[in-house]
Amino acid sequence: MNYPKQPNFRTLIDHLAEYARLQTEQGGDAGAIQAALDKAERDLQAAITAMRALPVDAALAAAEPDDLAAIRALRPDGPRAIWKGLEDSFADKLAGAFLARCAGCTLGAIVEFWEVDAMEKWAAHIGDTFPPVDYWTRIKDEIAPRYGKTPCIGYTRGGIEGVPVDDDITYTQLGLLIAEDHGLDFTVADVGKAWLKYLPYACTAEDIALQNLKAGVPAELAGITNNPYVQWIGADIRADPFGYMAPGLPERAAGMAYYDANISHRRNGTYGEMLFAAAIAAAFAVDDPLEAIRIGLTEIPADCLLARDVRWALDIAPTIPDYRAARDAVDKRFEGMHGVHTNLNACLTVFGLAIGGLDVTRVIAETVAMGQDNDCTAATAGSIVGAIVGKKGVPEHWYKPFGDVCHTYLIGIDQFSIFDLLARFAAQAGKAF
Repeated sequence: MNYPKQPNFRTLIDHLAEYARLQTEQGGDAGAIQAALDKAERDLQAAITAMRALPVDAALAAAEPDDLAAIRALRPDGPRAIWKGLEDSFADKLAGAFLARCAGCTLGAIVEFWEVDAMEKWAAHIGDTFPPVDYWTRIKDEIAPRYGKTPCIGYTRGGIEGVPVDDDITYTQLGLLIAEDHGLDFTVADVGKAWLKYLPYACTAEDIALQNLKAGVPAELAGITNNPYVQWIGADIRADPFGYMAPGLPERAAGMAYYDANISHRRNGTYGEMLFAAAIAAAFAVDDPLEAIRIGLTEIPADCLLARDVRWALDIAPTIPDYRAARDAVDKRFEGMHGVHTNLNACLTVFGLAIGGLDVTRVIAETVAMGQDNDCTAATAGSIVGAIVGKKGVPEHWYKPFGDVCHTYLIGIDQFSIFDLLARFAAQAGKAF
């Protein structure tokens, strides 16, 4: 698609603010300065209102419904349920999925959104292999805390003490709490209650939804009230717990993901969570990561933009040899799309799985090396390959530093036992059949 040319709003706003300060410093008329600033604010608000009121493409809207029944009416044929009950392999596969997810997230977290060249140069500077074969040995700002908890050194080789804090992992924990508090058949309203109970803060779409909830907006409307981020990756990263709690049940996993996503996202943002929840559920029951993705596609509308983009990624994956080729292909196809969008990051995830196959190290390393929202993409890719190969297929150096600790920033909870988390996920999974 051809995005409109964006004016340099950041520079314009910075200049407006600084000219207001300069005029004040030089004795300008305070009333006139404030009037000019107020007018600029009104004009921007009016432009946003006008943008939101513009008509959208009716045919595309019909292909991208927000109602679960309508979504399911437009999905292609799929297996819906592969397992009939928990298989003997489940415990090992669950551990593999969770630990590989944590490893991918931890590897990508401290280079999130770094450009490919910047990661290559940093690796060369500190003497690390690139793409990585282990955690980074050093990072630039070692003492800066992420999410107010874990300093950046806590994501590096030799500095890791438990799974460090990250929103990707926190939402995995939160998904479990939603199911424990409200059952596997939870509603959007139940998700809203859990967010208010456990979630202290959030980013972009989630932040807007959380603030709306706190202001009394009903959960069903929290995601579409003043929220331009409804197709960003924030729902996608919340998919994993629903795959873990519905192993071998892609339809069940996608259904839970729908209600979770609806609190903050719409259309392709919702489909991203549904696709990856279904793919992770399928990964417990198949031997090929890309087959899991193909099954995930059967739980979203066949002609939505996300489905078209993921099919494109699957089609060209055999021609993508490494992280650079993957990033170049995505940059060309999605020129102008924001780097936090669901669609381009979903394609990077597909490429990481295609390049790495069943090699956990190569999957998460190549995916991180692609850049963009690379802690999210590597975490999701880790979940999928980890569910296939199990803990026995995850090299020990990726999870040994975690011990039995998984840190969090949820309200009233500082950390979880990994052993306990896995047992609790398993308990919920036993109720899914």
